[in-house]
Amino acid sequence: MEAHASPMAAEIDICGTGTAFGTFGELLQGVLPEGDRHFMVTFPVAGWSRAVFRHSPGREGFTVWPPHKRKAVRIAELALAAAGRTGGGSLELSSELPEGKGMASSSADLVATVRAVGAAVGRAFGAAEIESFMRRIEPTDGVMYDQIVAYHHREAELREELGMLPPLVIVGHDEGGQVDTIAHNRQSRRVGEAEKAEYAVLLDELCAAVRAGDLAAVGRVATRSAELNAAARSRRSLPELRRICAETGGLGVACAHSGTVLGILYAADDPELAARVGSALAACAELPGTTAVHRSLGRGDVWSASSMEVTVRETTVPARGASTESAWGA
Repeated sequence: MEAHASPMAAEIDICGTGTAFGTFGELLQGVLPEGDRHFMVTFPVAGWSRAVFRHSPGREGFTVWPPHKRKAVRIAELALAAAGRTGGGSLELSSELPEGKGMASSSADLVATVRAVGAAVGRAFGAAEIESFMRRIEPTDGVMYDQIVAYHHREAELREELGMLPPLVIVGHDEGGQVDTIAHNRQSRRVGEAEKAEYAVLLDELCAAVRAGDLAAVGRVATRSAELNAAARSRRSLPELRRICAETGGLGVACAHSGTVLGILYAADDPELAARVGSALAACAELPGTTAVHRSLGRGDVWSASSMEVTVRETTVPARGASTESAWGA
């Protein structure tokens, strides 16, 4: 029998990648007098979640890795439908952000996922559209905005864009354990009128400080917010961190209001930065828990990204011949 050359077919693999930064807690978080609205001011940090999405137009359903990231599947479905696409795909997530610490790991995963889906199908999703998806899933930290923002996290609603600060170095201390942010946000702690009024003043001060690049004022507001947080839930390391901050010339102490980390703030361009950070690390080593150095995002940094990669693979299609006729049903 005459031999036939096997025809070739092309399989196109379209892969989208998206990233999103996390936060080191918040610079300020509380409740305002106007309608008892909860709010936060974000503190973006140089730590990212990364999502890789491979779209399969002819296949239903999604696979995800790690398997417990089911909320990422839900937001991928929302993004794909909003882009007018059908089918399913595979999603892979990786992150530099630990879970349950108050560093916006879940929000960063979801925002990175939307960006990856958008990159794979050629659709750019803006921050407002991403937050509309988030609103249907969980409270969020405003990490879809590439700047510091005042944010109503329970409603997933932007309050005000504030801009960028010069970078800060954070000597971060983790008190241990994990906090379920969704469960935390469901709890209803009574906040007195005097405290709400103070939060309103602090918010005005912080907005002005961020816009002016006044790091000393930012540090003062962050410290006061950490103190108010400690009055509501135990932050056993805060007194020691405040002492270390004062002794090493820090700007203040920030915290994750629904997490486990607190950190001492230093200006990244401080000529004595290395000595200050070294002294702080040595002092924090005496405390229960773990310590690590972080850097906030600032002017000139790349805050987030997305990209598409198209791979064409040639595969052999079996020739229609004597050896394959039974398989083809001829």
